[in-house]
Amino acid sequence: MQNIRKQIGRLGSGLLLLVGLLVLGGCGEGNPPPEPAEPAAKTAAPRDGIIVAVGDSLTAGYRVAEEHAYPAILQQRLDRDGYNYQVVNSGISGETSSGTLSRLDWVLTLKPDIIILETGANDGLRGIDLQLTRENLDRIVTRLRDAGIIVVLAGMKMVKNLGEPFTREFENLYPTIAAKHDLILIPFFLEGVAAQRHLNQADGIHPTEQGYRKVVEHLYPFVVKAIERHRQE
Repeated sequence: MQNIRKQIGRLGSGLLLLVGLLVLGGCGEGNPPPEPAEPAAKTAAPRDGIIVAVGDSLTAGYRVAEEHAYPAILQQRLDRDGYNYQVVNSGISGETSSGTLSRLDWVLTLKPDIIILETGANDGLRGIDLQLTRENLDRIVTRLRDAGIIVVLAGMKMVKNLGEPFTREFENLYPTIAAKHDLILIPFFLEGVAAQRHLNQADGIHPTEQGYRKVVEHLYPFVVKAIERHRQE
C-alpha cells in the first residue's frame, strides 16, 4: 500500500512538472510581445519649384555620366547655395527644334516652373531653313509662356564654315525671340567652352565633365535670375 502511495506521489509530481512546462511553453509560443514599431519614414520637404532643362545632346550629356551632365551639376550648385529647386534633365540627343516642339505636351506633364531651353544647334548643323527654326522657337516659347512658365533661352552660335550670312542670321535668332517674349537670355550657352580642346570631347562639340562645370558656372546667374522672378510671381 505504501508503494502504491509513493507511485501516486511520484506520478502527481510528474504531472505538476509537465503542467508547469506546458504553461511556460505556452508563454513562448502564444502571442509574442509586439516588436518596436519602425520609425516613420521622413517625408522629403517639398521643393519651391521645378526647373526642367530641355534640349539636345548638349543638355542630355552626350557620352558623360548622368551626374556629370550640366543639369545634375546645376542641381548640386543650387542645393549648395540653398535654392530649394529640383532640376530635371529632359535632353534628347540629336533633337532639332521640330522635335522639341513635338514633345511639349510631355514636357508640360513635368509641371515646370522654369525651363532652360537649349535647342536649334542641330537645325544649324543640318542646314535646316532658318525660317523653320525661327517659327519653331517662336511656337515653343509662346506655348511655354502661355502656360505661365519662366523661360531661360540658351543662345547658340554656328560653325563658320556654313558661311557668314547664315551664321550671323542663326545667331540673331535667339536675342530676337528673347526680346519678343521677354525671356531671360543666355547670349551663348557654350561661352568659354566652345573651341576649348581641354573642355571638350574628341568630337570638339560636346563638353567633358570639366566643360559642363564651366557651362554651369556661366549660366548660373541667369538661372538665379529666373528663380528670383519665379519667387515674385
